[in-house]
Amino acid sequence: MEYKTTKEYAKNLDRKDTLAKYRNQFHIPLQKNGEEYIYFCGNSLGLQPKKTKEYVDQEIIDWANLGVEGHLNAKNPWLPYHEFLSSGYANLLGAKASEVIAMNTLTVNLHLMMISFYNPTKEKFKIIIESDAFPSDIYAVESQIRLHNLDINKSLIKIKPREGETVIRIQDIENLIEKEGDKTTLILLGGVNYYTGQVFEMKKITEQAQKKNIKVGFDLAHAIGNIRLNLHKWGVDFAVWCSYKYLNSGPGSIGGAYIHEKHHSAHLPRLCGWWGHNKDDRFKMPKKFNPIQTAEGWQLSNPPILSLAAIRSSLSIFDEVSMEKLIVKSKNQSKYLRDLLKTINTERIEIITPEDSGCQTSIRVKYGNKLLYEKISEEGIIADWREPDVIRIAPVPLYNSYLDIYKFYKILHKLIK
Repeated sequence: MEYKTTKEYAKNLDRKDTLAKYRNQFHIPLQKNGEEYIYFCGNSLGLQPKKTKEYVDQEIIDWANLGVEGHLNAKNPWLPYHEFLSSGYANLLGAKASEVIAMNTLTVNLHLMMISFYNPTKEKFKIIIESDAFPSDIYAVESQIRLHNLDINKSLIKIKPREGETVIRIQDIENLIEKEGDKTTLILLGGVNYYTGQVFEMKKITEQAQKKNIKVGFDLAHAIGNIRLNLHKWGVDFAVWCSYKYLNSGPGSIGGAYIHEKHHSAHLPRLCGWWGHNKDDRFKMPKKFNPIQTAEGWQLSNPPILSLAAIRSSLSIFDEVSMEKLIVKSKNQSKYLRDLLKTINTERIEIITPEDSGCQTSIRVKYGNKLLYEKISEEGIIADWREPDVIRIAPVPLYNSYLDIYKFYKILHKLIK
């Protein structure tokens, strides 16, 4: 497709877009002048689906009318409510419904997974992680290493891009696995790097690592609802995610975890809570913990229903649209954005995100500071800045238009000129 730098061309792309109607199902923030912001921050906090209020209100009404009886008698009974999300999550992750669970928040789930999957021995004790992983992941990993009374400097391997490059080559990951595999027990990477937008080749990494008897986990905060995933087929051991980015579930909403079914009946160490106990006799309050033989066995407590309702409303849209269609549009929008940016004849900006990487495009601002980001914000663009020099732009196919992308391009071009 030949891209043209005209407003009419962008409008024509929107007219041909079969998913354009879904934009009307989301609340778009308004500027003081009443115009809609150009919202490119779905990789940080997704917009609210209009149907979310209906889903949450239903539980508010049942709580008011039924009190505790809502656990069994609500329109959507609260006792099994988390199960209503299982098929939707499974579809997004390429998993079985029994392998996913909505619970806790991302870092809490990461700690729970590492209790089960980071079991260092004298021979195998190292963890491989990205050097620029999200800080919370690094904090969690380092604290888990300390819990085992191990030296972080000897136990944590941070893989970096080559000198002068911004992303990590798959060959370098594979070479590191080959070199350090006999001493490594866990690899934890982001499915999509939060800073650069790089999509890791999860299938290749998993296959290579498991040949060395290394457990493999992924932080999918920037991947779920964004890129194609096939966790079960790839044999990934575990994954964790939040739901408030591309899944549009609201600030701080409950996250989730995936555990491959091969681990469900294994006698892995875990932190236990009563909601993970066998459902048949959970309410008989037995003294001995008997875990559910699915991902539900890692639950600790009953989940917040109002948060689950918000997630459920958003998942219903994904179920209707399908990830396949969203990915096609996302690829087209990302290419459109990149091609427009390439027409800006300047050395001040550089795209550091590899092509074919999902919604996010990270733009490095050279020879300057945060001023350019502040200027585009004043022009009605909601994006985000990551120190020291990156503006992250994420056109989300559910609610961003080609016209949004064109307007951003025009604003950026004007400011740079």
